[in-house]
Amino acid sequence: MTFETDKNIGGIGAILLFIGLIPYGEPFLGIIALIGFIMVLIALHGLADYYKEKGIFNNALYGFITTIAGGVAAIGTAIYIAFYTTIFTNFLYKIFPGWNGKYSSLAGMTPTLTGITRSDVAPIIAAVFGILAITWIFLIIATFFDRRSLKTLGTKANVGLFSTAGLLLLIGAVLTIVFIGFLLMWIAILLMIIAFFQLKPQAEATPSQPSPPQPQAV
Repeated sequence: MTFETDKNIGGIGAILLFIGLIPYGEPFLGIIALIGFIMVLIALHGLADYYKEKGIFNNALYGFITTIAGGVAAIGTAIYIAFYTTIFTNFLYKIFPGWNGKYSSLAGMTPTLTGITRSDVAPIIAAVFGILAITWIFLIIATFFDRRSLKTLGTKANVGLFSTAGLLLLIGAVLTIVFIGFLLMWIAILLMIIAFFQLKPQAEATPSQPSPPQPQAV
């Protein structure tokens, strides 16, 4: 692909990523975000070849893999807690008296919160925080790699917004525990969109002209 193609794919991919992360709660937005993520990754692969700097793509790829691994780890932990420990089932027995232990039978039962104590809820809360902690750690690691990729691209392309976007991504990931981090990450993606469309091809080096001969002093 040409430089212009990589630039446009990256910009459009970042736009899709920006739209996909809008907190509307619609499932299709997640698909849009994933498509945008992959398009940005493709663009970074082409730009890594253009600037002859493998770190641009490799670090972005490590970030993508870490993001996927974090999602798998969080889902796997949730499944393990739900089906292979008594944390979730004990709570269900509390709020559904007379439950026979089969999840299919819950549809016809009415929950009751009478007699629920803090000790009953504490294991559930601890499990939820554990899953969120796993997601948070993987997110920080992923954005660390993303920042390295964007910083290298910003240096090679002489577009400082890439470095700024990478830094905001990392800071935002750290601050997601207080929710303002999501806003910072959203702003970072907006800066990434602008940065992609600011990319310009490297100027071709022009051969130096020989300087005219200087007159000899008599």
